[in-house]
Order: sequence, then structure tokens, then C-alpha cells
Amino acid sequence: MNPVQGSEPTRRAFLQHATLAAAAAAAVLPTSAHAKTKANDTLGIGLIGCGGRMGGHAASYDYVKKQGVNVRIVAVCDTYRPRMERMGKKYGAKMYMDHRELLADPDVDAVSIATPDHLHGYQAIDAMKAGKGVYCEKPVTHWRQFELTKELARVAKETGCVFQLGSQGMSDPAWAKMRELVQQGLIGQPIHAECGYFRVGDWGERGMPIDDENAQPGPDLNWEAFLGDAPKRPFDVSRYFRWRMYEDYSGGPSTDLFPHSFTPVASILSLGMPRRVVAVGGKYRYSDREVPDTYNTLVEYADGLVVAILGTQGNDYQATGGRGAGGRIPVIRGWDGTLTVKDNDILFIPAEGAKKDPQTIPVGGGEDTQQYFMDFVQHCLAKDPNTASGPEMALHVQTALQMGVMAQREGKAVDFDPYTQTFQPA
Repeated sequence: MNPVQGSEPTRRAFLQHATLAAAAAAAVLPTSAHAKTKANDTLGIGLIGCGGRMGGHAASYDYVKKQGVNVRIVAVCDTYRPRMERMGKKYGAKMYMDHRELLADPDVDAVSIATPDHLHGYQAIDAMKAGKGVYCEKPVTHWRQFELTKELARVAKETGCVFQLGSQGMSDPAWAKMRELVQQGLIGQPIHAECGYFRVGDWGERGMPIDDENAQPGPDLNWEAFLGDAPKRPFDVSRYFRWRMYEDYSGGPSTDLFPHSFTPVASILSLGMPRRVVAVGGKYRYSDREVPDTYNTLVEYADGLVVAILGTQGNDYQATGGRGAGGRIPVIRGWDGTLTVKDNDILFIPAEGAKKDPQTIPVGGGEDTQQYFMDFVQHCLAKDPNTASGPEMALHVQTALQMGVMAQREGKAVDFDPYTQTFQPA
């Protein structure tokens, strides 16, 4: 068995993609490793993917612009022409059906990516090689694309381009304060943490709208570009428009929902690569899809720490009242005590025998998606790659989640080898 399930096809696909991209490099690459800054400091945004989620991105850029920041949507791209034209006409933007053509546009300084999971990594890498800042929807890559995940982190470091993952929960000030408290030693040696995601309904999968039941591949729908490195299959209108239902393009709750709740925990505890991951789950309520509706993952780290990432789409208890819709409030346990959040306060609860007093630490505020986009724009204008959810954190988070998918599919624990930088069933 290959060290990472599906890794060989991904490597071949990556090399083929790199060859195509190299052919256009002269047209795409700017003179600087960063996107240019115009004379009036206007940041030109290119939207890659014009579906429902990109509507949220575009609205956030509208908000940033209304705050007096010089940002403008200048180009849009989609493999489905009607969707591209709707977005392009709304913003008076140039329209492309190939993301590489958009990246060659000198008016594009940064891109937002909201395409199917298996396309994120390739498009983000192309964008950074073209000197563009990147806002990339979570997950950073598909569950089978571990090699691509590593390559994206490498390219981000090499180019120095701004990269921010769409885990907008990182805009919540509670997580930065909890990280500070852990680093100060308030909870002592960290030993256990838990987080998760709970909701009712597969509206994120079967609920995706089908724009046209009669749509067919051709000049207005590029099926081959949609497939990317996924298995080659005949066109299917459900696969194209409701791609989150299918394992070829999505990882279900593990990679679609868990980045929201796990990324703050990874930041609070400064987590690196996992040591071992186990996972169980399946289709326990919604059977008419390929991806699971219930997932429970345990991630073990070499320094004696376990993170439990729990979730189901069959029950929403703890979905309300958490910080972020559906997110389970993190619990961070150490030898000396526990940190969690209640309303707008961080709570410290001493462990039995610890000679410390309980504390309530006010936070104020909460998750702010529009501010998260504001931060991305400001980082691009300043050419500052140190975002709240950068490529290294994305690598650490996604590796654990990719190992979890493999563990659940194989029915075995999966170990990470720090020397070969590969993982495989134990």
C-alpha cells in the first residue's frame, strides 16, 4: 500500500498540472514575487469560483470597500459560464473560464478561491507562483491530496505571498487570548482538548442548488476542468452542482466542517504534525450521499496530548451558544486546569489538587467574518504574509484531518512518520 492512500495519482496529476502551468509562466509571472501595488494602492481581487460561497466572499469585499479601503473586484472565473456571467456583470468585472487566464491579468493582485475542495490546492499554488495574494476556502486541499498540501506550504514559504485560509472563526479574539494563557502556563502541561461541529441536515451537501437540470458539458460548462485530478467519470449534473455529496471532490464533515473548530485549537496549543490518528463514522442518518454525516476523530501528538474532534449532522445540541454556528466550544485541559468559553468570557477551572484560583477573563466581541476579510486585504496591501490562518497552520490542521479520513476508511489507526513526512495505517 502507498504511504498515503491516493498519493500516487495525486503526484502524477500535480506534475501534469505543473507542466501546463510552466508553459504559461512567462505570461503569468509578474516581475516581483508579490502582486504589484497600483499607484493609488487599489487592490484588484479576482474571484475563482462563482457559486454560493463566493457570494459571501464578494459581499465581504463590498463591506471592506465601504469602510474606505481601496479594494475592487476586477475579474471572475468559473467553469460554468452562466454563473460566471452573473457574477461578472454584477461587478463589472472581466470574465474567464480558466483560472490561469485570470492569474495572467495584470489588474488582479489577489484572489479568492471558492471552488470544489480538490481544486483549491492547485489554484492556490498557481496564484502564489503568479505573485498573487490568496484567500482560500477551507479545506486547503482534498482529503487524498497530502502531497499537494505539503507543496502548497512550500510554495507559500518560497514566494512569501500572503495566504489566508477561510477558517473565519480565527477572527474570534477568544482564541488568541487562550493561546496567550496557555503559553503563560496557566493550565500547566496541556494533556487533552476537545472541539467539534454539530448540526441537523445535509443542506451543505444535498441542499446545494442545481442551476440547470439540463446542463451539459460544452463551451458553457467545462467538465474536464471541474474534474481536475479526480477520477475521470461521465458527466453527471448532480456531481457537478452538488459536489459536496461525493468523495471524489469532498471529505464530508471531517474536512468541510472540522477546519472551523479544529483550527482555533491548533492555534491555542501551537500544534504541529500529529503522531497517530484514529477515527470512526459513517452515514448514520443521510444515506443518499457518499460522504459520512457523522465523524469522530482522536488525534495524538508526540508530546503527550490528545485532541478529540467530534461531530454529527444528525443532532445540533451545542450548535447554538457556541462561538460560531455549529461549532462546539473548545475545551483545553492541562495538568493544572481547564480553559473554555462561556458567553463572552474565558473560564479557567483549576484541576483537582492544583493550587490555583478560578478565573473569569472577559473577551468581548466574537467571530467577525467581515473583519477577517478586512485583515486579508490589509495584509495584501502591506505585503505581510503573517495572517491569522496561514499555510503552515493549514498544513498541520489538514494533515490531521486527512489522516482521520484514511483511518475511518481503512478501519485502522494511521501513523505519521516525521522522517519521511508520510503517513500510513499502523
